Amino acid sequence: MAGRKRRADKAALAAQIKAMNYDFDLFVIGGGSAGVRCARIAAGHGARVAVAEERFWGGTCVNVGCVPKKLMVQAAEYGMWAEDAAAFGWTGMQKGTHDWAAFAAHRDAEVHRLSAIDGKLLIAAGCRIFDARATFIDAHTLDIGGERVTAEKIVIATGGQATRLDIPGAELGMISDGLFTLAQLPARVAIIGGGYIALEFACLLQGLGAQVEVFHRATLPLTGFDQDIREALPDAMKAQGIVLNPGIMPTRIAAAEGELLMTLTSGFMHEFDAVFFCTGRKPNTEGLGLAAAGVKANDRGAVIVDDEHATSQPHIFAIGDVIDRLNLTPMATAVGHALADTLFGRNPRHASYLNVPTAVFTSPPIGTVGLTEEQAAKGGPVDVYLTRFNTMRHSITKREGRRTIMKLVVDQATQRILGAHMLGEDAAEIMQGIGIAVAMGATKQDFDRTIGIHPSSAEEFVTLRTRTRVVGVQQAAE
Repeated sequence: MAGRKRRADKAALAAQIKAMNYDFDLFVIGGGSAGVRCARIAAGHGARVAVAEERFWGGTCVNVGCVPKKLMVQAAEYGMWAEDAAAFGWTGMQKGTHDWAAFAAHRDAEVHRLSAIDGKLLIAAGCRIFDARATFIDAHTLDIGGERVTAEKIVIATGGQATRLDIPGAELGMISDGLFTLAQLPARVAIIGGGYIALEFACLLQGLGAQVEVFHRATLPLTGFDQDIREALPDAMKAQGIVLNPGIMPTRIAAAEGELLMTLTSGFMHEFDAVFFCTGRKPNTEGLGLAAAGVKANDRGAVIVDDEHATSQPHIFAIGDVIDRLNLTPMATAVGHALADTLFGRNPRHASYLNVPTAVFTSPPIGTVGLTEEQAAKGGPVDVYLTRFNTMRHSITKREGRRTIMKLVVDQATQRILGAHMLGEDAAEIMQGIGIAVAMGATKQDFDRTIGIHPSSAEEFVTLRTRTRVVGVQQAAE
């Protein structure tokens, strides 16, 4: 017994001495949501941590993603509220003209404030920060803007970057980042893509006064979302004046007398003042030197990891959008925290990729958690509860295209809620609470005995009593 303890103590001491031969216990490449959280928590556990960020602290979400986008969504909503005010007895309120420059100044100031916070938090936690690009020299050595450092463990958290279509003149169009550098609102805007970024941009730009057209390959937008939601959103967007062009994509963009002339697969040409490519993102690994470190990536450049987020090198890990698994900021943050606890906190754990709630900030917004009806039906009989209604607000305003849809997908055998989906105002706020219930394994009966808050849209989730349909029976019988 004593011999085993001495051997264990010697092994621990050897490991400690080995670790001290490195400059850092942990080096994190990337100062976005995943990297910052992982670094802060690891430092809190006593690790010697450094972080390198070459562009901006806070990553895409804070600087050219979630945060400035949500502020622009809110800016667009004020115009709609001004139009609705007369129905509630307010006189003299008109939509007017939006002051793009004034708003952009306030938006950018808030983004700058939030971006600066991440750097301050890292320093306060005891991390060393590098405002520089990091590249691998070998599996334990990095070049940080010309300075060579070593680390026992390394985390790759470099995120992703927006892409353009491979068509002639694509360089004339902007990627999503460009929205936040525009000096003024373009009058006529083309949005290329049918994902959540494309649809959010379309709604907010239309709401701020542009005339927007959307072009996407599929018959319906939002591939992968629940079918009822996918079918309802286009009607809501058309009611706002947005022109949707399903099944039509650009083949060429050319500059012509201050305009952009876009040739389409339909054979027609349209003129626009701005074109946005919202056609997907790719992992940001180009030039990182993965091969020098022996780290493998797939054909798209996404770092390949196992269930522990370890790469082909067991001491190098990858988290966040760079692994292209579930590209959501809160997911990246949760994984970063769990990895730090596992590596340095003596608390091995995982952040679950199941039942992750998310939102699409279109107008109206979408909130969703769990399985779609189509996904759930593959596992056997599923009860579907669906309701469509006008909220009190829009029963008064008579505004078209603001009809709310709420849906529960329920496993027939266990009555467990497998999925919840909503299109309507406050969907994101409501779905956060519903997400807790779904993650805990709540049943339809749990929802039924919960008292609703009246009058609210949220209460509909706990008052659905009439089953709309049953799906998945045939699959179960087979």
